[in-house]
Amino acid sequence: MHPADQAATFLALHAGPGFVLPNAWDGGSARILEQVGFPAIATTSAGIAWCCGIPDGGALGRDQMLEHVARIVAAVGVPVSADLESGYGDTPAEVGRIVARAVELGVVGANIEDADRGGLFGVDEAVERVAAARAAAPRGTFVLNARTDTYFAGSGGDVFAETVERAARYVDAGADCVFVPGVADEDEIRRLAAAIPCPLNVVAGLASTTDARTLFSLGVKRVSLGGSLARASLSLVERAGRELLEAGTLDFLDGAIGYADLQRRFEP
Repeated sequence: MHPADQAATFLALHAGPGFVLPNAWDGGSARILEQVGFPAIATTSAGIAWCCGIPDGGALGRDQMLEHVARIVAAVGVPVSADLESGYGDTPAEVGRIVARAVELGVVGANIEDADRGGLFGVDEAVERVAAARAAAPRGTFVLNARTDTYFAGSGGDVFAETVERAARYVDAGADCVFVPGVADEDEIRRLAAAIPCPLNVVAGLASTTDARTLFSLGVKRVSLGGSLARASLSLVERAGRELLEAGTLDFLDGAIGYADLQRRFEP
């Protein structure tokens, strides 16, 4: 599928009743998620960092991150949205350049956060960064998801009001969707969905353990998993390792995909 068609397909999902956007951390996980039937896939900066053996939170450089994103794009035929964290740049112009590089890789969407190193950017600066990302990837060709970390690092005042204000400013700057991680209360999610003037994206499996169907009923249009699938996979590796070390048994293989079957799933 041509990137322009992928972008249109991905954007159209946001106008539907709601969809789950799973987060892959390498080409293999992306390929499996595509084969399961997901119409689009996102990357996870946390999962990519962990698969490199380092913690999440900016420890992985932008070039390394983009290399992993490129492998994910190359592995699948469905639209891919990239987790670009806070844009890997100190200035709006640098954010725009990173988004442009992502577009060159075939990415048709991205998250841009309004926080770095645990603190929120001032709202005017954050708006400029969203606008720069939009300028680098025109509307209709790229789904720009503006993430606000108010529920993680808000100013300490009315977090709901601050979130809605920032969301409205980001939409005016060109965001197609607003991502609000860290909110768990269902009534709060419902109020956010009603107040934010664009599709709302929340993350399940982090602060919220509400299932996707319930989130859709609250007005959420896009449900992400963040690093949850990567956490589950690495947890299995840890449990399997402990079983091997302590008991020497292979019970962890119960339900595992067979070698030949898995090989077929990765054939061209």
